[in-house]
Amino acid sequence: MQEIERKFLIEEFPDLPLLEEAEAFQGYLSVEPVVRIRKKVSKEKTSYVLCFKGKGRLCRKEIELDLPKETFDELAELLEIPMIRKEYRVYALGDGRRLECSWVDRGEPTAFLYAEVEFPSVEEALAFQPPEWLSNEVTEDSYYSMSQYWMRKKASLLGK
Repeated sequence: MQEIERKFLIEEFPDLPLLEEAEAFQGYLSVEPVVRIRKKVSKEKTSYVLCFKGKGRLCRKEIELDLPKETFDELAELLEIPMIRKEYRVYALGDGRRLECSWVDRGEPTAFLYAEVEFPSVEEALAFQPPEWLSNEVTEDSYYSMSQYWMRKKASLLGK
């Protein structure tokens, strides 16, 4: 499946209709190619996912596979550092799109908050006119990719 999304840094969670709320934990088994595990805990359920991502920023290949908890736990033992923690919320935008917001490692010096909007096509992604408060776009800035954040966190914690 193709993942097509634009990414923006934001200062706070928006005041929009809340569709979903969860806590997510993710760790990277590899950053090139990206091989990530994620646990997402909401009031309704806990899910475990293995994700592979191809190269690219705006558009890239993404494959997600559901995992049993036991397999997730075994893979988590392979991680060199603790997982990234995200406060994850999904909001409804006025145009019917979903705004996925993640507050990464809140309370830590490296914390940041970002929002993503997914699209069915590159054309729609490029035509999207974000609201003014979504002006700080970082879609093409690899510094804000989660795999690069993982590498910076790993270097900081392991002193490398």
